Amino acid sequence: MAAATPLKDLPKVDATLKDQLEGFTPDKLKPAQTEEKTALPTKEDIATEKTHQSIFQGIEHYDKSSLQHTETSEKITLPDQQDIAAEKDQQALLSGIERFDASALKKTETLEKNPLPTKEEIEQEKAA
Repeated sequence: MAAATPLKDLPKVDATLKDQLEGFTPDKLKPAQTEEKTALPTKEDIATEKTHQSIFQGIEHYDKSSLQHTETSEKITLPDQQDIAAEKDQQALLSGIERFDASALKKTETLEKNPLPTKEEIEQEKAA
């Protein structure tokens, strides 16, 4: 059994709290009902778990000797005419873009076709 702690080493308790603790009796507690809430699995849960276990056992204990050897054959499928034509068009377009000669372009001058109104035109609009 543990040795009792000396009185001087015990923590100090507030006087109001000490009075409440000394006047405490268990008959002042409110009654409460204790309910055990354990969720037992349903029949469906048990059935699904058994199904999973049987699947795993079937995988673990599978007999490999029942397998038969098979030969695999690779089939090479060639593209049809439409696929070949589409690929040629794509390659021609890409090569045309990559080999474009910018020096063959003609020099041009840009003209602004949105002239600002003159003073007279502005005054006519203000007067109107």
